[in-house]
Amino acid sequence: MAKGMRDIKRQIKSTQSTKQITKAMEMVAAAKLRRAQNAAVASRPYADKLKEVVDSIASGGGSVKHAMLQKRPVKRTAYVVITSDRGLAGGLNSNLLRKLTATFGEKHKSKDEYAVFVIGRKGRDYLTRRGYPLAEVVTGLSDSPTFSDIKPVASAAVKGFEEGQYDEVYLVYNLFVNALTQIPTIKQLLPLDPSQLGGSKGATADYEYEPSAEEVLNVLLPKYAETLVYSAMLNNKASEFGSRMTAMGNATKNATKMIGALTLTYNRARQAAITQEIAEIVGGANAQQ
Repeated sequence: MAKGMRDIKRQIKSTQSTKQITKAMEMVAAAKLRRAQNAAVASRPYADKLKEVVDSIASGGGSVKHAMLQKRPVKRTAYVVITSDRGLAGGLNSNLLRKLTATFGEKHKSKDEYAVFVIGRKGRDYLTRRGYPLAEVVTGLSDSPTFSDIKPVASAAVKGFEEGQYDEVYLVYNLFVNALTQIPTIKQLLPLDPSQLGGSKGATADYEYEPSAEEVLNVLLPKYAETLVYSAMLNNKASEFGSRMTAMGNATKNATKMIGALTLTYNRARQAAITQEIAEIVGGANAQQ
């Protein structure tokens, strides 16, 4: 009995230590989530202004055309997959990667029909183990990634589309809704949809372009596509911290329940041991009479 009580007490201490860790990780994730949300909000003015200028050119009476706005027969597809570098974030990465592999099976007959650009160690490890073709990989991003961190992958995917290596490009990431909800999302990045670019509502500025609208569009459209990748990266970072905060919060609650159950078991075992000792003492005293 004493040995069993020592094991229970050891388990209680171990669970208490785990609870302290998960509680600390929950608080850290909550602080990082606020910073990630602020970063996403801070990036919007640049993206909105860039879209406004692209809107102005793309809706210019149909006279301006660009390869990034034109659909063509799909022979090869590129996927820009954004995952986290670290785990302990619930089903954030696994749900996204399962959806991605299901899409591979539905849309493609062989691995030669697509290439994958990966941001994040979890995505890289998962896809490498299963033998999927990786065109470019970026890992080790900070908790507050900058545009330059993801530019190698973004520019490689966009350039591949411009050069005809890929006929369409998709973004694969977790769309942040709130700390409890992150939606695995696969969204077409290229070709850009002219219906979503043109026709901005409200008053817009009248721009004059030098040397020409076409030349400006040639520079802005790749930057705009790369900006969409960066926006998805910020969404995924916020999703990562939100999911980790929720997962660690649930782990802390479960540890609390486990400590309560173990404490109850320990007290019952201790009470049984005391009762047994009293019974033995009483039995010994009766035997001597």
